[in-house]
Amino acid sequence: MSTERESVRLSLAVSPELNDRLEQLAAAGHTSKSEILRKAIALFDVVAEAKSEKKRFGILDQNKILLTEIVGI
Repeated sequence: MSTERESVRLSLAVSPELNDRLEQLAAAGHTSKSEILRKAIALFDVVAEAKSEKKRFGILDQNKILLTEIVGI
């Protein structure tokens, strides 16, 4: 029996605009649309866990000053 987990294929319908944005992000990151979506899910997981722990999620500058708080996720 293999110790590797098998991949699960998903089918996803998105708007043409979202597909264009995924293609832009993938090209800029020299990666695939699938990898962009995997990273987005990982980021969402971090935000969801922080929220469940009554923590806030945001973007800090180099001096650790909150520039933007991410809300509504």
